[in-house]
Amino acid sequence: MTTVDADRELLDYVAICRLQAAYADAVTRRAWSDLEALFLPDAPVTVDTVTGDPYEFTGAAGIGGFIAGAVERFEFFELVILNVHVLSAERADAARSRSFTCELRQESANGHWTNAFGVYHDELQRDEGRWRYARRRYQSIARTGRGEVFPFPQPPGFG
Repeated sequence: MTTVDADRELLDYVAICRLQAAYADAVTRRAWSDLEALFLPDAPVTVDTVTGDPYEFTGAAGIGGFIAGAVERFEFFELVILNVHVLSAERADAARSRSFTCELRQESANGHWTNAFGVYHDELQRDEGRWRYARRRYQSIARTGRGEVFPFPQPPGFG
């Protein structure tokens, strides 16, 4: 790998981590309009909570609307990124990543605290010089409360 290639790889890694951080920040602040800049308009988003059929959405508005409804019962909600692994840069303008997250939550009704752990498998595209989500696939991997632990997902094309 040349120095130029290594520099590009490092810059892409940092930019992709910044994208993940911007997503977590917007969700934590419940700033749904901030999601627009992070997604391609037609990006498919799948949310698999494992305990029901997966939900399918399109773009920032679709996923933002879903999350807004899902978190309104929480007095406190914070999305924490535990790890981001950039799996591959297939082309100069496309990459894949996997990120593990934890949701810290306190229910408004009873003050009960829970955590939810999940994994995002992302397809990313450089668009006008910025990395954006071209496709997101989320799956729950564990939840406190009832002690649920789910099998680790292996979406097609991810190793």
